[in-house]
Amino acid sequence: MSEDLTARAPLAAERRAHLLAALERDGALRVTELTESLGVTAVTIRRDIAQLERQGLLTRVHGGAVAAAGDAAGSGTERSGPTAAIGVLVPSLDYYWPGVVRGMEAEAQQHGMRIVLRGSSYEAADERPALARLVQTENLRGLVLAPRTDGPHAQDLVQWLSTLDVPHVLVEREAALAPHREALESVVSDHALGALMAVHHLADLGHRRVGLVLSRRSPTSRKIAAGWRAACNELGLASEEHFERLAPDRHKPAFGNAIAEVLETALGSGTTALLAHSDPEASAIVQLAQDRGLSVPGDLSVVSYDDEVAGLFTPALTAVRPPRAAVGHAAVDLLAKRIADPDRPVHRIAISPQLMVRESTGPVSPRG
Repeated sequence: MSEDLTARAPLAAERRAHLLAALERDGALRVTELTESLGVTAVTIRRDIAQLERQGLLTRVHGGAVAAAGDAAGSGTERSGPTAAIGVLVPSLDYYWPGVVRGMEAEAQQHGMRIVLRGSSYEAADERPALARLVQTENLRGLVLAPRTDGPHAQDLVQWLSTLDVPHVLVEREAALAPHREALESVVSDHALGALMAVHHLADLGHRRVGLVLSRRSPTSRKIAAGWRAACNELGLASEEHFERLAPDRHKPAFGNAIAEVLETALGSGTTALLAHSDPEASAIVQLAQDRGLSVPGDLSVVSYDDEVAGLFTPALTAVRPPRAAVGHAAVDLLAKRIADPDRPVHRIAISPQLMVRESTGPVSPRG
């Protein structure tokens, strides 16, 4: 079917059938991917998604859509009443979060509840209105959310949450309530541990100069940096032997220049290994190194942080894999326990990531 659609402009009914089939297959729709596969504009795809949402066949989120709350796409199952709902707010479904949300959906089904999913962005100003709408959801039992916790309005949002008569759990975020610093319930990946594991792996291979490249926008970056510094201290790697870089958004023109500067700094400083967050940054570094005739891992070992697509690259990238699905499961389970026992102590859960050793890391090779 896809070959016929790309050969001509598909009719609206054909496009929407294609969208529903893709939703059933992949669990989520992304506007950017659909514009390429169908050969139509983003406005057309968004209009189709809006129409399908009006028909109750899917739910719009930032960047695309997911299955209609509580139903598998195309299942045709009818609910006899308003199933208990969990409101979920995540920054995006373009990267990282689909795996977390799938874990939430599976756990919610185990508890006889449905997920009502909304997307915002990485900006705090987008979160409050979206949450206010979620709170109005029929038969809402609680919230699972990933708000921005490091901006100027973060504490305002936390204070607002404290006024709600709705249980809530933060996912991949941590926050405390002013002025006494009472912690909010949360489930997170132990990103600092993941970075520490990566640096220890590289040190075991003989690397003594390990650089760090971070995604500028990601709230995860500061935790990865903390783990990287802790590992350097544990292993006796002097701080002057390392460098730390913040890469700009990979969609901006400055991204290519920043990656080139990272590689030049690594070569000039004798750095033999890099930990890069996330997969696009790591793969761009490896690609540029290969284009310049360098061997990976012979001349430079690279570890990626996130493992969304790292294993598909050539060479397959060694990567730290956060426990995305497990985090989603644990967040909903924690919320369900809070609903069942409102007086239980506040729980903060950290789940360990995995180190996936592949082809992009190896022993230090002497540079001639």
